[in-house]
Amino acid sequence: MTRRSVSTPAARGSGSQHALRAANVRRIEQALRATGAMTQSALARTTGLSNATVSNLVRVMVDEQLVTTSATTSSGRRAVLVQLAGGSRRKVAVGIDIGRGHLRLVVVTPAREVLADVERTLEPGHRAQDTVAIAAAVLGDVLGDLGIDRADVLGCGVGIPAPIDRHTGRTSHGAVLPEWSGYPLREQLAAGLGVPVEVENDANLGALAELTWGGHGDVTDLVFVKVASGIGAGLIVGGRLHRGRDGKTGEIGHTTILEYGPVCRCGGRGCLEAIASGQAMLALWQASRPTQPATAESLVRHARAGDPTAVRIVEDAGLALGRVLGGVVNLLNPQLVVVSGPVTGAGELLVDSVAAGLSRFTSPVVAGPTRVTTSALKGSAEALGGCALVLRGAGDDAWASVG
Repeated sequence: MTRRSVSTPAARGSGSQHALRAANVRRIEQALRATGAMTQSALARTTGLSNATVSNLVRVMVDEQLVTTSATTSSGRRAVLVQLAGGSRRKVAVGIDIGRGHLRLVVVTPAREVLADVERTLEPGHRAQDTVAIAAAVLGDVLGDLGIDRADVLGCGVGIPAPIDRHTGRTSHGAVLPEWSGYPLREQLAAGLGVPVEVENDANLGALAELTWGGHGDVTDLVFVKVASGIGAGLIVGGRLHRGRDGKTGEIGHTTILEYGPVCRCGGRGCLEAIASGQAMLALWQASRPTQPATAESLVRHARAGDPTAVRIVEDAGLALGRVLGGVVNLLNPQLVVVSGPVTGAGELLVDSVAAGLSRFTSPVVAGPTRVTTSALKGSAEALGGCALVLRGAGDDAWASVG
């Protein structure tokens, strides 16, 4: 029985209609908080409301300054893009990305306005407790500069390059930060930052950021691949982050593609990470020019200029990545694969190589519709994903003072 066929005396009353409208408005607001700006048709699919109901409610919400609208295109057609109005800045979400050599902190409003985006360099082999102290100091400075009280922080989503046990919040063995294995990061960060904390794998947060800030229209199924010191993937399935049983999905970097290849830090041989990670590419680049410093910037610059060694390194890595992603695409049939990391500045050279690997190792029926691109969010993706994690999990009471 559909909702329309239910008819009771209470349901016909004006008070009931007002309550129903208010409830539907909240559903739209919740969808926009969780996913960011959406077209009206996407809102209808997400909320389960009819297109006509969404259209009518959006007009009312514009009049009440709850949302703003703008013209856009979706699947080649004109559409109306809806987003939360800026309103009050009292409530904010914080995202922190911690890597092997950096810490990045982003602060956003519920309307997805970025208020701060700062980065700090970390020493190699930095200890978890020292990094927690640095994160607390940076957060304190940023909130002070913005004039925001810590009590008005909805929460902080923190990403690190490691599998995270969803039950304990501890980092797992085999992480890019081996010094952090088993560290109770969630509890220590919550104590140090003085705000609610969720800890997540950085690739998972990158996937959330692409879904929310990536500008990919109505994409609901995507694979985000981070190629840095390691290689990890975040999976969005049906508009939701897929974590698996223990939160350890996406460890594609440890897929064996060369049985007697180089030894990986995980103890295996010929892993994708040992062949196609940023570190692996830079090691090959350094070997080709032993008297000059090898950096991601120089590799990308020379590859874009057509240097045959640099081109071969990027192409081989892209093909290897595409080979492993072929299995992922065969299994999940995503609309989009987004590649992120220091070497993505190589642009079409890397994208074309990944796409070629996909074409070779994926069923033609599946691979054809899957688009490959690089992330437009650059180094902010994981921290923005931390903010998205907070905004998705915030309850209605957290938004009471948000205009």
